[in-house]
Amino acid sequence: MTEVSRTDDSFHVFDTTLRDGAQREGINLTVADKLAIARHLDEFGVGFIEGGWPGANPRDTEFFARAAAELELRNAQLVAFGATRRAGGKAADDPQLAALVTSGAPVVTLVAKAHDRHVELALRTTLDENLEMIRDSVEFLRSQGRRVFIDCEHFFDGYRANREYALAVVRTAHRAGADVVVLCDTNGGMLPAGVRETVADVIAATGARVGIHAQDDTGCAVANTLAAVDAGATHVQCTANGYGERVGNANLFPVVGALELKYDRRVLPAGRLAEMTRISHAIAELVNLAPSTHQPYVGFSAFAHKAGLHASAIKVDPDLYQHIDPELVGNTMRMLVSDMAGRASVELKGKELGYDLSTDRDLAGRVVARVKEQENLGYTYESADASFELLLRDEVRGSRDRFYTLESWRTISEQGPNGFSGNEATVKLRAKGERRIATGEGNGPVNALDQALRTALEGIYPPLATFELVDYKVRILEGQHGTGSKTRVLIESTDGTSAWSTVGVADNVVAASWLALEDAYTYGLIRAGLEPTE
Repeated sequence: MTEVSRTDDSFHVFDTTLRDGAQREGINLTVADKLAIARHLDEFGVGFIEGGWPGANPRDTEFFARAAAELELRNAQLVAFGATRRAGGKAADDPQLAALVTSGAPVVTLVAKAHDRHVELALRTTLDENLEMIRDSVEFLRSQGRRVFIDCEHFFDGYRANREYALAVVRTAHRAGADVVVLCDTNGGMLPAGVRETVADVIAATGARVGIHAQDDTGCAVANTLAAVDAGATHVQCTANGYGERVGNANLFPVVGALELKYDRRVLPAGRLAEMTRISHAIAELVNLAPSTHQPYVGFSAFAHKAGLHASAIKVDPDLYQHIDPELVGNTMRMLVSDMAGRASVELKGKELGYDLSTDRDLAGRVVARVKEQENLGYTYESADASFELLLRDEVRGSRDRFYTLESWRTISEQGPNGFSGNEATVKLRAKGERRIATGEGNGPVNALDQALRTALEGIYPPLATFELVDYKVRILEGQHGTGSKTRVLIESTDGTSAWSTVGVADNVVAASWLALEDAYTYGLIRAGLEPTE
């Protein structure tokens, strides 16, 4: 197995989340965000982190200034991005190239035009002058002690339009001293076979060291990146979680996962691959986007199994329906319980939750039948593990776990003369022999119910003080009665250290919310180590 480290320059994992990834719609990074993401990427073990375009905007200029003082990179080198000098000028006099040097970054990536029509229409210069701009810029930066990579923009489109000129761009950059010439699928329109053929031809025709930068407009950015590696590319440019303009870039994590686990090529420091899921989710939080649950390798559902047929096989050998051991990338296998579940699914899920159902076929059968019955009513347990565990406990114990006995609850919503609305709830119950009546006010009837139930029980069960409802989802289930259709509510709760999800289904949203709240309180108190009293 080939080992690659920071001192081994044979293969590059180059991350451009802070530059190209930040161009995704909805992402707006502060300098503090960029510094935090850079630390995560360095911890993961990428070789190069492209920080942005110093001199082009104040934020990127500040990033490089602060990075010099605040970042202690152990695995990665910081890269500054810029463009070749302007037409008709000299690299030594170009203010943008001067800003790249001033940034202090040891590596510079220069974007250069590789498509003849872009040279003539966008740069408004001649093809020969474009080559001179590339040569002059690379040689100047090299004279300033900088390592230079060249991003050949629109390379694949340019190659198809004018192969000889696209190759001339590569040769010019290579001969001027560029360490890597990166072929960019800027429009994202390529497919793997075309990438493989083109990269092989470029390497054979120019002798340059070649890299790949793939956009994902055909959904093939990861495949195109790996096709380039197959053809001899030794430098891959990616972004964390595939962030990038339009539909995004080649996703760093599937690319690295494939290189390490499928190509048997070590591109990260030892032990770093197991941090991949955590790093992916941490970066998602920093850019304020929910982690993609179905992302390969690192998604919450990447190793989740729902079908009964899958579960039966996994019970014998998990590898039968998993392409890798999820722990290799810091993820975990999950069994989903639904109306598709069979005995094997329930047994595996039970084992995951600490219950051995393999020796009691009748019990497992009752749980399967109960799940199918409940899901027919509109319940879903694949997103509500806590409610499923309570259902499982019901069947194991033969009775429902209860910490109180409900007498009644009600909610009142009022509309005032000036548009003011108030929501009030009253809960009547008995707990540990005491009858309790409590009211609560909230910004909605469900919030008011939550406050009333909390008021009624906190004095009896102190752990409730740490409980907090952190997410609430409502779905109107398909039916024939319009506004009379059933409603499903999913609630996520936390005690500050862990979270759990519960579900309720009823004819209206408040009743469904009450059922989900009851499960949330019951499960949370059991987790806190309390024994049911009713």
